[in-house]
Parts: sequence; C-alpha cells; structure tokens
Amino acid sequence: MRSVLLVEDDFFDTMTAQKAFEKFSVPHKLYTAFNGLEALDMLLGTNGVEPIRPLPEVILLDLNMPKMNGHEFLAELRTNPELNAIPVFITTTSGMDVDRLSAQNLGVSGYILKPLDFETSANMVDSINLLEKLLR
Repeated sequence: MRSVLLVEDDFFDTMTAQKAFEKFSVPHKLYTAFNGLEALDMLLGTNGVEPIRPLPEVILLDLNMPKMNGHEFLAELRTNPELNAIPVFITTTSGMDVDRLSAQNLGVSGYILKPLDFETSANMVDSINLLEKLLR
C-alpha cells in the first residue's frame, strides 16, 4: 500500500489531516512523526525504528517543531540520495515570505497554510496538487 508521512508536532493538526484524508477517501496509509528526527528515523530505519517501506509517496511537513524543525529536516532529506526525490508539501501556520522562500529553495512541491482541508485552503493550487499526487 502507498503511504504518506505526516511530520507534525500538534495533535489537533494531526487529527485534522487524518479527517481530511478520510473525507476525500485518500487511499494511503498515514504515518506520523512528531519532529524531524523521528521522521528521519522512520525513513532510514535508524535508532531501532522499523523503516517505512516502500518509501512514502509524499511527506507533509510542519515547519515549527521541537528537536529538528522542518527546514532542518528538509536540508537533511535533500542531501540523502535515497530520500531526496520524495515530494514534500509544507503544512504550516506561517505565511511569512522568508519561510516560504526558504522552503522553495529546498525544493518543496507546495506550501499549504493550515488547517489542511483540501477545500478552503488559502493556497488552493498547492492543496489541489497535493490531492492529485495522493489520488494518482
């Protein structure tokens, strides 16, 4: 089964994403990591964590998290030849241009302001692109 990795430290935002997947019948297994370090462990199978295989189709990434934030995680992801081609969509409350530009420089596929709902996002084009990738 295809999968999605949600890297999000807020329980409410995690539940909102899960409900959006259910509402639109997105046919994927949803894995959740609570920070960038935990996500890397899940992708690489390090620190005693079973790796996600096959690798996720998409990563949904929050920017502001403890231990390893979204920018740091993206930088690590992009230096790993096994992981650097996974599409990443930022899901964040930050509408700051500096955050958006930094994420774009690290090759994100989209930048979606929370909550993730596929219907009323301020960044509808990125939400539709994400939904299209997930339903392929």
